[in-house]
Amino acid sequence: MFQKYYRKTQNTNNPMLKAIYKTLFRITRNMRGIEISDKTEIGPGLYIGHAFGITINEKSKLGANINIHKGVTIGQENRGIRKGVPSIGNRVWIGINSTIVGKITIGDDVMIAPNTFINCDVPSHSVVFGNPCVIKHKENATEGYINNIVVEDE
Repeated sequence: MFQKYYRKTQNTNNPMLKAIYKTLFRITRNMRGIEISDKTEIGPGLYIGHAFGITINEKSKLGANINIHKGVTIGQENRGIRKGVPSIGNRVWIGINSTIVGKITIGDDVMIAPNTFINCDVPSHSVVFGNPCVIKHKENATEGYINNIVVEDE
């Protein structure tokens, strides 16, 4: 329900319907303890497994076919060389209780293991784990893990 109302809030031009969808979005968001703004840029195919305790900064950018699990934080760094918010590519699997902060880029086809802290750039086709994060190259890193894949028309 949450994802349905999120998309309808973004894609509806009728002001009355937009207000209704925005209200339903907020209700479902609050029921699950999810902090995601309807202004956040998220590509198609978002999958939220066990939707509890998720926080995503409204300025973050998430690509297509992202899987997010409970306890994930995607946040802003307020000082230093990484001041800003993350940009996350396509086909990224983010495990339980992972934290991604700062102006960093995570490439396509990346698997982020549970309980991982990321504050550095991650290249495409990687598996990331630990704190500080350890990055290992792996072709097809998310094969068999991504749920709800949406293929966009080219």
